[in-house]
Amino acid sequence: MNTPRREKARAATIDEIKHTALTHMREQGTVDIRFADIARAMEMTPPALYRYFADRDELLSALIADAYDDLGRCVAEARDAVPADDVGGRFMAVAGSYRQWARQDPQRFALILGMPLPGYAAPVDGPTTEAAQRAMSQLSSLFLEAQAQGVLGRPRLRDVHPAIAACAEQKHQQSGVPVSAETFQAMLHAWSSLHGFAALEAYGHFDWITEEGRDALFDGHARLTAETAGLPAPRTL
Repeated sequence: MNTPRREKARAATIDEIKHTALTHMREQGTVDIRFADIARAMEMTPPALYRYFADRDELLSALIADAYDDLGRCVAEARDAVPADDVGGRFMAVAGSYRQWARQDPQRFALILGMPLPGYAAPVDGPTTEAAQRAMSQLSSLFLEAQAQGVLGRPRLRDVHPAIAACAEQKHQQSGVPVSAETFQAMLHAWSSLHGFAALEAYGHFDWITEEGRDALFDGHARLTAETAGLPAPRTL
C-alpha cells in the first residue's frame, strides 16, 4: 500500500525541521537549538512545530539518534570493506572512519559525544540509547571477532579495578558473550583513546600540525591503541 500523501508530507516536514536545526547548529557553532529560530528559518510559527515534535527535547533526541545511526553506518561500512580475517586492519578502518566522521561534522560529533546539553535529559532506554549502543558496538565487535578467531592477545594493562570488573560481568549477563575483565577494560581504553584524538582534532587543537602530520600521528596512535589492547597488527591498510 502506498503511503498516504499526508504522511509523506509530514515526514518531509520532519526531515526539513531536523535539517534546519542542524544547519543552525553548524552556522552558530552550538549544539543548542530554539524552536523560535527554526520556525523563523522555515517561515513557520513556533507553535506549528509542536505538531511534529512535542518539545525541544524530542527534537534533540531525534537528532542524536540520527547522528549515532549515521556514525554507526559509516564505521560499519569502513569495517566491512576489510576482510573479516584481518581484525587488525578492520580496527584501523573503524578508527579512521570514527576520526573522519568527527572531522567532517564536529557539531554532530559534539551533539552525541560532547558536553551534556543544558536542560536536556535523554529518555531512558529510548531511541538515543538504542542508537548509541548500535553505533558503539561496531568497536567492541572487533574484540569479539578477534577472540572468536583466536588472535586476541592479552592487553598490556592487566590490573582491573573491581568496579570495572563488575561492569564487565554486567555486560556479560546482558549480552551472553563472555569477555574477560581485562579485555573489557581494554575496549574502554581503546574507545576513550580514539575519542580523545578525534575530539582534539575536530575542535582544532591539532591545527598547528600539518594535515599530513596529523594523518601520520593518528596512524601511530591507532596502531599503539590496538597493540596495547591486545588486537593483532593489521595486514591491510
